[in-house]
Amino acid sequence: MGQEYSAEETSRFFTFKEDGTDLQIHYNDCDPGANGQTIVMLHGSGPGASGWANFNRNISALTDAGFRVVLLDCPGWSKSDTIICRGSRSELNARVLKGLVDHLKLPSVHIIGNSMGAHSAVAFALAHPDLVGRLVLMGGGTGGVSSFVPMPTEGIKLIGALYRDPTIENLKRMMAVFVYDPSDLTEDLNQARLKNMLARRDHLENFVKSSEANPKQFPDVGHRLGEIKAETLIIWGRNDRFVPLDTGLRLVAGIANSELHVFNNCGHWAQWEHHQKFNRMMKDFFSRESALR
Repeated sequence: MGQEYSAEETSRFFTFKEDGTDLQIHYNDCDPGANGQTIVMLHGSGPGASGWANFNRNISALTDAGFRVVLLDCPGWSKSDTIICRGSRSELNARVLKGLVDHLKLPSVHIIGNSMGAHSAVAFALAHPDLVGRLVLMGGGTGGVSSFVPMPTEGIKLIGALYRDPTIENLKRMMAVFVYDPSDLTEDLNQARLKNMLARRDHLENFVKSSEANPKQFPDVGHRLGEIKAETLIIWGRNDRFVPLDTGLRLVAGIANSELHVFNNCGHWAQWEHHQKFNRMMKDFFSRESALR
């Protein structure tokens, strides 16, 4: 085992300017100073989400392998400043990621994106292909309507209800369909998530206002997927009740240099529900010789 990291000791901020307004953006920086490659992890859009909360089961496996791991908290989540997004949230987050890359003076980054994070990773890859090493897209990446599941999905409805009424009961309803086996969710985990949510009610209120201003926060970019040249690993839970599996099929069909792995008995949180195998896959994917830049 290598160095152990904590959320507190790795906490950092940088300033990002959006439409003339300075936003303080939070990130965690876990840097073993080994192989010179950086993996940025992008979290999902659930209330109370953060980079650390989404990926805490995955960090040490990658830092032990020599990767610098940076967890970005998008504007409107965790310790980052809040914002009302009237355009594409995917593109806003991509702009913030570009600001982080510039701030850290990184020549390129690998990206792991979960749900909203996958949408943001695709937007970044389309805008800055020269800055992308490899992509991992999980439970997201492009919008559009499922061919098989009524929209909005069960999970997306529950997210909306939780943003509008942030109670422990609504949180537990959402989390019960977030993962395949909710018995793995402890009371401590739910209470920590609730605490994160209620600590920033402005985030909750502005997410609702954003959705009212522009219901399509994560637009369909299926027609542009062919522009992505980076090697891409697409990961999905077969039992995902938030973003249906056929979205993953659209991604693997549209991105030429891609492959798809489907976890059975898995919901919308593959990196948490199957973290041991997921971590082995990540180390293998990012350590292949052609990934070295």
